[in-house]
Amino acid sequence: MTTLLQVRQVTRRFGGITAVSDVSFDMFQGEVLGLMGANGAGKTTLFSMIAGNVAPSSGQILFEGKAVPARPDQASRLGIARTFQIVRPFPGMTVLENCMVGALYGSGRERDLNQARRICEGILEEVGLSAQMFKAAATLTLAGRKRLEIARALSTHPRLLLLDEVLAGLNASEVDEALALIEEIRQRHSLSIIIIEHVMKVLMRMSHRIVVLHEGKKLMEGTPSQVGSDPRVIKAYLGEKNVRAA
Repeated sequence: MTTLLQVRQVTRRFGGITAVSDVSFDMFQGEVLGLMGANGAGKTTLFSMIAGNVAPSSGQILFEGKAVPARPDQASRLGIARTFQIVRPFPGMTVLENCMVGALYGSGRERDLNQARRICEGILEEVGLSAQMFKAAATLTLAGRKRLEIARALSTHPRLLLLDEVLAGLNASEVDEALALIEEIRQRHSLSIIIIEHVMKVLMRMSHRIVVLHEGKKLMEGTPSQVGSDPRVIKAYLGEKNVRAA
Protein backbone atom coordinates (compact mmCIF):
# COMPACT_ATOMS: atom_id res chain seq x y z
CA MET A 1 0.00 0.00 0.00
CA THR A 2 1.19 3.50 -0.86
CA THR A 3 1.47 5.93 2.04
CA LEU A 4 -0.42 9.14 1.27
CA LEU A 5 -0.37 11.06 4.55
CA GLN A 6 2.09 11.00 7.44
CA VAL A 7 1.27 12.68 10.75
CA ARG A 8 4.40 12.80 12.89
CA GLN A 9 4.27 13.69 16.62
CA VAL A 10 1.89 16.57 15.98
CA THR A 11 0.99 18.89 18.85
CA ARG A 12 -1.17 22.01 18.81
CA ARG A 13 -1.42 24.43 21.72
CA PHE A 14 -3.76 27.39 22.09
CA GLY A 15 -2.23 29.48 24.85
CA GLY A 16 -2.07 27.22 27.89
CA ILE A 17 -4.42 24.62 26.39
CA THR A 18 -3.07 21.64 24.47
CA ALA A 19 -5.76 20.59 21.98
CA VAL A 20 -3.69 17.88 20.27
CA SER A 21 -0.69 16.19 21.89
CA ASP A 22 2.00 14.11 20.18
CA VAL A 23 -0.30 12.39 17.64
CA SER A 24 1.20 10.16 14.95
CA PHE A 25 -0.32 7.93 12.28
CA ASP A 26 -0.02 7.05 8.59
CA MET A 27 -2.80 6.94 6.00
CA PHE A 28 -2.73 4.92 2.80
CA GLN A 29 -3.88 5.85 -0.68
CA GLY A 30 -7.50 4.85 -1.30
CA GLU A 31 -8.23 4.38 2.38
CA VAL A 32 -11.20 5.66 4.38
CA LEU A 33 -9.83 6.62 7.78
CA GLY A 34 -12.20 7.47 10.61
CA LEU A 35 -11.35 9.93 13.39
CA MET A 36 -13.20 8.98 16.57
CA GLY A 37 -13.41 10.82 19.88
CA ALA A 38 -15.75 12.62 22.22
CA ASN A 39 -16.36 16.37 21.99
CA GLY A 40 -13.12 18.18 22.80
CA ALA A 41 -10.93 15.20 21.89
CA GLY A 42 -9.03 17.26 19.28
CA LYS A 43 -10.55 15.85 16.08
CA THR A 44 -11.40 19.13 14.35
CA THR A 45 -8.09 20.71 15.42
CA LEU A 46 -6.25 17.79 13.85
CA PHE A 47 -8.40 18.18 10.71
CA SER A 48 -7.56 21.85 10.56
CA MET A 49 -3.83 21.13 10.71
CA ILE A 50 -4.04 18.53 7.93
CA ALA A 51 -6.04 20.99 5.78
CA GLY A 52 -3.59 23.84 6.40
CA ASN A 53 -6.02 26.01 8.39
CA VAL A 54 -3.90 25.77 11.55
CA ALA A 55 -0.15 25.28 11.97
CA PRO A 56 1.13 22.59 14.36
CA SER A 57 2.92 23.92 17.42
CA SER A 58 5.35 21.04 16.90
CA GLY A 59 5.62 17.94 14.76
CA GLN A 60 5.12 17.54 11.03
CA ILE A 61 2.42 16.60 8.53
CA LEU A 62 3.51 15.22 5.15
CA PHE A 63 1.25 14.72 2.13
CA GLU A 64 2.81 12.61 -0.60
CA GLY A 65 6.16 13.34 1.02
CA LYS A 66 5.71 17.13 1.06
CA ALA A 67 5.17 19.22 4.18
CA VAL A 68 1.61 20.55 4.37
CA PRO A 69 1.83 24.36 4.54
CA ALA A 70 -0.15 26.25 7.17
CA ARG A 71 -2.21 27.92 4.44
CA PRO A 72 -5.42 26.29 3.21
CA ASP A 73 -5.03 27.63 -0.33
CA GLN A 74 -1.60 26.04 -0.65
CA ALA A 75 -2.78 22.81 0.97
CA SER A 76 -5.65 22.76 -1.52
CA ARG A 77 -3.19 23.04 -4.39
CA LEU A 78 -1.37 20.00 -3.03
CA GLY A 79 -4.63 18.06 -3.36
CA ILE A 80 -6.22 18.33 0.09
CA ALA A 81 -9.83 19.49 0.44
CA ARG A 82 -12.14 19.68 3.45
CA THR A 83 -15.72 20.28 4.38
CA PHE A 84 -16.81 22.05 7.56
CA GLN A 85 -19.05 20.86 10.37
CA ILE A 86 -20.87 24.21 10.13
CA VAL A 87 -21.54 24.56 6.40
CA ARG A 88 -20.13 27.73 4.89
CA PRO A 89 -21.46 28.49 1.40
CA PHE A 90 -21.24 31.97 -0.07
CA PRO A 91 -24.94 32.74 0.51
CA GLY A 92 -25.34 35.49 -2.08
CA MET A 93 -23.81 33.42 -4.86
CA THR A 94 -25.56 30.70 -6.81
CA VAL A 95 -24.91 27.03 -6.17
CA LEU A 96 -22.98 26.87 -9.45
CA GLU A 97 -20.87 29.92 -8.58
CA ASN A 98 -20.02 28.41 -5.18
CA CYS A 99 -18.76 25.29 -6.90
CA MET A 100 -16.79 27.28 -9.47
CA VAL A 101 -14.76 28.96 -6.71
CA GLY A 102 -13.20 25.58 -5.96
CA ALA A 103 -12.50 24.85 -9.61
CA LEU A 104 -10.78 28.21 -10.09
CA TYR A 105 -8.64 28.17 -6.96
CA GLY A 106 -8.05 24.49 -6.15
CA SER A 107 -5.26 22.16 -7.23
CA GLY A 108 -6.45 22.26 -10.86
CA ARG A 109 -6.52 26.09 -10.89
CA GLU A 110 -8.78 26.18 -13.94
CA ARG A 111 -8.38 29.55 -15.68
CA ASP A 112 -11.14 29.20 -18.26
CA LEU A 113 -14.50 30.23 -16.79
CA ASN A 114 -16.45 28.18 -19.30
CA GLN A 115 -14.41 25.09 -18.52
CA ALA A 116 -14.81 25.69 -14.76
CA ARG A 117 -18.54 25.94 -15.35
CA ARG A 118 -18.62 22.66 -17.28
CA ILE A 119 -16.62 20.91 -14.56
CA CYS A 120 -19.01 22.13 -11.88
CA GLU A 121 -22.14 21.31 -13.85
CA GLY A 122 -20.93 17.70 -13.92
CA ILE A 123 -20.07 17.66 -10.23
CA LEU A 124 -23.42 19.20 -9.24
CA GLU A 125 -25.17 16.52 -11.24
CA GLU A 126 -23.14 13.89 -9.37
CA VAL A 127 -24.21 15.20 -5.97
CA GLY A 128 -27.84 15.73 -6.93
CA LEU A 129 -27.86 19.53 -7.13
CA SER A 130 -28.13 20.13 -10.87
CA ALA A 131 -31.75 21.32 -10.55
CA GLN A 132 -30.67 23.95 -7.98
CA MET A 133 -27.48 25.18 -9.67
CA PHE A 134 -28.87 28.62 -10.53
CA LYS A 135 -30.49 29.20 -7.15
CA ALA A 136 -28.81 31.15 -4.35
CA ALA A 137 -26.88 28.86 -2.00
CA ALA A 138 -28.79 30.37 0.93
CA THR A 139 -32.02 28.77 -0.34
CA LEU A 140 -30.74 25.19 0.01
CA THR A 141 -31.88 22.88 2.78
CA LEU A 142 -29.30 21.66 5.30
CA ALA A 143 -28.91 18.44 3.32
CA GLY A 144 -28.47 20.49 0.15
CA ARG A 145 -25.84 22.75 1.74
CA LYS A 146 -23.90 19.71 2.89
CA ARG A 147 -23.98 18.33 -0.66
CA LEU A 148 -22.75 21.71 -1.88
CA GLU A 149 -19.84 21.51 0.60
CA ILE A 150 -18.88 18.19 -0.94
CA ALA A 151 -19.31 19.53 -4.48
CA ARG A 152 -17.13 22.56 -3.79
CA ALA A 153 -14.46 20.33 -2.27
CA LEU A 154 -14.58 17.98 -5.27
CA SER A 155 -14.20 20.87 -7.69
CA THR A 156 -10.69 21.53 -6.32
CA HIS A 157 -9.57 18.14 -7.74
CA PRO A 158 -8.50 16.67 -4.39
CA ARG A 159 -6.75 13.39 -3.74
CA LEU A 160 -7.50 13.60 -0.01
CA LEU A 161 -10.98 14.64 1.13
CA LEU A 162 -11.62 15.56 4.77
CA LEU A 163 -15.28 15.21 5.80
CA ASP A 164 -16.21 16.89 9.09
CA GLU A 165 -19.57 15.58 10.31
CA VAL A 166 -21.26 15.75 6.91
CA LEU A 167 -24.12 13.63 8.30
CA ALA A 168 -24.88 15.78 11.35
CA GLY A 169 -28.45 17.05 11.40
CA LEU A 170 -29.67 14.76 8.63
CA ASN A 171 -32.62 12.39 9.01
CA ALA A 172 -32.29 8.63 8.49
CA SER A 173 -33.11 8.63 4.77
CA GLU A 174 -30.79 11.59 4.14
CA VAL A 175 -27.99 9.76 5.98
CA ASP A 176 -28.43 6.68 3.78
CA GLU A 177 -28.40 8.83 0.64
CA ALA A 178 -25.29 10.70 1.82
CA LEU A 179 -23.44 7.45 2.60
CA ALA A 180 -24.19 6.12 -0.87
CA LEU A 181 -23.04 9.40 -2.41
CA ILE A 182 -19.76 9.44 -0.48
CA GLU A 183 -18.91 5.89 -1.53
CA GLU A 184 -19.82 6.65 -5.14
CA ILE A 185 -17.62 9.75 -5.35
CA ARG A 186 -14.77 7.99 -3.53
CA GLN A 187 -14.64 5.33 -6.21
CA ARG A 188 -15.35 7.63 -9.16
CA HIS A 189 -12.68 10.18 -8.20
CA SER A 190 -10.17 7.70 -6.68
CA LEU A 191 -10.28 9.58 -3.38
CA SER A 192 -8.78 8.90 0.00
CA ILE A 193 -11.05 10.11 2.80
CA ILE A 194 -10.68 11.06 6.45
CA ILE A 195 -14.03 11.35 8.19
CA ILE A 196 -15.19 12.69 11.55
CA GLU A 197 -18.61 11.44 12.54
CA HIS A 198 -20.36 11.17 15.91
CA VAL A 199 -22.76 8.47 14.74
CA MET A 200 -20.55 5.51 15.68
CA LYS A 201 -22.45 2.93 13.64
CA VAL A 202 -21.89 5.06 10.56
CA LEU A 203 -18.20 5.57 11.32
CA MET A 204 -17.72 1.84 11.85
CA ARG A 205 -19.57 1.10 8.60
CA MET A 206 -17.59 3.55 6.45
CA SER A 207 -14.04 3.25 7.75
CA HIS A 208 -11.29 0.83 6.82
CA ARG A 209 -9.36 1.93 9.91
CA ILE A 210 -10.11 4.26 12.82
CA VAL A 211 -7.84 6.52 14.86
CA VAL A 212 -9.26 7.17 18.32
CA LEU A 213 -8.45 10.43 20.10
CA HIS A 214 -9.00 11.01 23.80
CA GLU A 215 -8.19 14.30 25.52
CA GLY A 216 -6.00 15.34 22.60
CA LYS A 217 -3.93 12.15 22.50
CA LYS A 218 -4.11 9.09 20.29
CA LEU A 219 -5.71 6.36 22.34
CA MET A 220 -5.40 3.66 19.69
CA GLU A 221 -5.86 2.86 16.02
CA GLY A 222 -7.18 -0.24 14.32
CA THR A 223 -9.96 -1.79 12.30
CA PRO A 224 -13.56 -0.99 13.27
CA SER A 225 -13.92 -4.38 14.98
CA GLN A 226 -10.70 -3.85 16.95
CA VAL A 227 -11.76 -0.36 18.01
CA GLY A 228 -15.29 -1.40 18.95
CA SER A 229 -14.08 -4.15 21.27
CA ASP A 230 -11.13 -2.35 22.86
CA PRO A 231 -11.58 -1.82 26.64
CA ARG A 232 -9.79 1.55 26.50
CA VAL A 233 -12.26 2.87 23.93
CA ILE A 234 -15.25 1.51 25.84
CA LYS A 235 -13.99 3.10 29.05
CA ALA A 236 -13.29 6.46 27.36
CA TYR A 237 -16.79 6.61 25.88
CA LEU A 238 -18.89 5.04 28.63
CA GLY A 239 -16.89 5.92 31.72
CA GLU A 240 -15.46 3.49 34.27
CA LYS A 241 -18.63 3.27 36.39
CA ASN A 242 -20.80 2.38 33.43
CA VAL A 243 -18.28 -0.19 32.23
CA ARG A 244 -18.35 -1.87 35.66
CA ALA A 245 -22.13 -1.84 35.73
CA ALA A 246 -22.26 -3.51 32.35
